[in-house]
Amino acid sequence: MLRCKHGVSGVRRAGTGFFRLAKALVQVFLGIQTLFLDLFPISSHPNSFRVVGTTIYFGGLAMTLAARQGLGRNWVDLEDYRIVPGQSLVTRGPYRYLRHPVYTGDLLLFIGLELALNSWLVLAAVPLVVVMIRQALAEEALLSKTFPQYRAYCERTKRFIPFVV
Repeated sequence: MLRCKHGVSGVRRAGTGFFRLAKALVQVFLGIQTLFLDLFPISSHPNSFRVVGTTIYFGGLAMTLAARQGLGRNWVDLEDYRIVPGQSLVTRGPYRYLRHPVYTGDLLLFIGLELALNSWLVLAAVPLVVVMIRQALAEEALLSKTFPQYRAYCERTKRFIPFVV
């Protein structure tokens, strides 16, 4: 256990700087990709992909924003992996149905963007899901140790898809 900058005990993950850099590079790439709409095109007639992708994108955006707002002061960056002073277990809003609505929303944002851009890069969602599951399991282990009521919360909510998974 390491002392975090806020004085709260937690596990400091190796490679924090790498993850921050990787996130920044992906965001820069996605920004550049939007300028070049024909990067790895799926179809020569992309209108249906653009409509479906835009719908998925805005659904993911709504989910991510609602989840982030629901967390309020409980928000911790992905790389920090710690419990902050006064943090509580959030079980309202999207968290009433999902344990990880920010991850689900972010994944929908990515899938929606790539479909709207008519790009085969949508397949990059597969390794993102693996990373997302790994991170969710690590967070759940930490939250189980911190909040005794977390196990009961897990029994009544799904991880990523309401009523399914």
